[in-house]
Amino acid sequence: MSVTSLLTGTAVNTPTHQTFVELLEQLYRERALVPFPMGRAIPLRGEEVLVICRGVVQLFTIQQDGSETLLGLAGPSMPVGLPLTVVEPYWATALTDVDVLPLPLTEIEASPILMAGIFRNLTLRLQQAEAWLALSGKRLVADRLRHLLLLLAKDFGYVEPEGVRIPVRLTHHQLATAIGTTRVTVTRLLKDFKAEGWMTIDQRNIVLRMDQRFPTTHQLHPLYRA
Repeated sequence: MSVTSLLTGTAVNTPTHQTFVELLEQLYRERALVPFPMGRAIPLRGEEVLVICRGVVQLFTIQQDGSETLLGLAGPSMPVGLPLTVVEPYWATALTDVDVLPLPLTEIEASPILMAGIFRNLTLRLQQAEAWLALSGKRLVADRLRHLLLLLAKDFGYVEPEGVRIPVRLTHHQLATAIGTTRVTVTRLLKDFKAEGWMTIDQRNIVLRMDQRFPTTHQLHPLYRA
């Protein structure tokens, strides 16, 4: 499958983005995408950026006590790689089946269009990271979890008649590490959210009900609007 068909399947169709995708297609027509099945670790190299063409990637670090911390999620068109972080250790795994396009840092630096495309999508990653950091300022764990689900819906969700479906599936443990609590607490709170009617589970996906606490459709991430 071509780079263009994978990236334009979900990405917003703007001139800047289209130019970026067309350049990728032109420059790397003969270069195969690298697939990773769900759950597989994705090798990261010091002078290489990976552009995600399909799927969602989880980004992790590990604390001194051995516990993992989920740093964020990267979806289609977003770049990941060691040149983009100062966190150590740092690794990536495929949350879903993933196809990535490796780009040497020297090639990106030599192309203004590639630089502009990487910058545009790296900005989305920065916005996500700051939004996740802001969660730590919420005193109640329930508020942190609720707002994390809202952020996931904003970044990855799409609108259905029943609400907004979050197609990425995080374990209760992963949700807990993202908001600084325990898996047991997350499990209890998710049951509470379902009991109050704000959240349902359908085909293993979380679906959030549209109401005053949820952003309207135009506020959803442009990659995932219905």
